[in-house]
Amino acid sequence: VFPEMALPVWKNLLLTTKKRILQQRRLSLYNGAHGYEEELIKKKLQQFSGGSINLSKEDNGIGILTLNNPKLMNAFTGTMMVELQEKVTELENWRDGKGLIIHGAGNTFCSGSDLNAVKEMSNSQASDGMNMCMFMQNTLTRLMRLPLISVALVQGKAYGGGAELTTACDFRLMTPGSEIRFVHKHMGLVPGWGGAARLVRIVGSGAALQLLGGAARVDPERALRLGLSEETLPSSDEATAVGEARAWLSQYTEGPTSVIRAVKKVVIAGRELPLEAALRTEKDIFGTVWGGPANLQALVRRPKHK
Repeated sequence: VFPEMALPVWKNLLLTTKKRILQQRRLSLYNGAHGYEEELIKKKLQQFSGGSINLSKEDNGIGILTLNNPKLMNAFTGTMMVELQEKVTELENWRDGKGLIIHGAGNTFCSGSDLNAVKEMSNSQASDGMNMCMFMQNTLTRLMRLPLISVALVQGKAYGGGAELTTACDFRLMTPGSEIRFVHKHMGLVPGWGGAARLVRIVGSGAALQLLGGAARVDPERALRLGLSEETLPSSDEATAVGEARAWLSQYTEGPTSVIRAVKKVVIAGRELPLEAALRTEKDIFGTVWGGPANLQALVRRPKHK
């Protein structure tokens, strides 16, 4: 009798897991039970001001997210962490979005956290650092689960938290002379924004150990070899490189919005869910495009796949 009784329970469990990931992307990884009080940590972060996170949404469905704190190599201040969360919420609500490019102002990507804020927080309550960690993990997990195909455009340096941010994107493009470096070991730390877990999924555990354990400088050539980067763009100039990244991304975002977003959603499900739940999710997403305008037009055209 027991297996028959267990099956509906198991099915329900898978169903709720799937729903939670797909429909409630904003669901926090942490809550009060983990000692996490989001409003309190936001208030604390707001005390460390400077810089900004800018978002422009283009008509072609590509969003450009810019980390803008050039005098500190685009290091994250507290207000920038809060702004990043606001921009992610805006992107979650952007129904016409298909792609996202993340880059830093002034020809460099991001040097991690603003050390003034980090020092101040480490001198106050021990829980502040943990709260910042949980806050950024939540935000970057939501960023990773956006139904947009995302690319980090790495110019100059992506250090520490900046290196972690690149791993929350689907792809990474580097420019000549740029480098990604997980410098955490030299700070007496490990990644805290989810960068280690994501790095292992991108390059495997052996390479992740090398990059974290050696705090190694990863230049474009090594990044390509490791599969950490997709391509090295020709230009180091900020405006030109953004144009090149836009052109590179367009090969994946050309086409109907509903189809591109569905592609990203089935990949998220395949990456994050147990196989059975991923298959059922794929069936549900297939159902949203089957018989849809793009599908019907393609049937009329009867494309020959060369």
